[in-house]
Amino acid sequence: MSVWNAYRDDIVFTFRKHQRMAEQAMVQLDSDDFFRKPGKHSNSVGIIVKHLAGNLKSRWTDFLTGDGDKPERDRDAEFILGPDDTRSKLLADWGQAWSVLLASLASLEESDWTRSVRIRGEEHSVMQAIHRSLTHTAYHVGQIVYLARLLKTDGWNWLTIPPGQSKQFGKPYLK
Repeated sequence: MSVWNAYRDDIVFTFRKHQRMAEQAMVQLDSDDFFRKPGKHSNSVGIIVKHLAGNLKSRWTDFLTGDGDKPERDRDAEFILGPDDTRSKLLADWGQAWSVLLASLASLEESDWTRSVRIRGEEHSVMQAIHRSLTHTAYHVGQIVYLARLLKTDGWNWLTIPPGQSKQFGKPYLK
């Protein structure tokens, strides 16, 4: 396996890990909490899902050939929930956006890693664009997990090591 393919596999692994973490948090919320804004200037999980789906779909559609910010994308509308923005629709858009991302990453060949792409007219190396997308995704996944934990006051299923159990989880490895 080439170093580039190993790098791609690691990027896919990391993106998928973030996707799973967000989905494990979202599944714990009822629909009211999914759309609840904890403050006037805050976003709900639903809004973050809508925005991240729009971003990923735009960035990763025609990744190597088109600007990462597509003309048909309405970023501002991603922060407004309309009557058609049901939980099931937003999650379907989320799934579609992840499919676009993963298919695009899978299509990259070794020769693509040294190419340049554009995002909002600005030139990026393929690696810079990937890292930009990954850090943006991780930022919003963190928001989703934080909001879900804040809103789900009882019966939270921990996505990482639960509080007070670090030593128990680390014992087998600390010999």
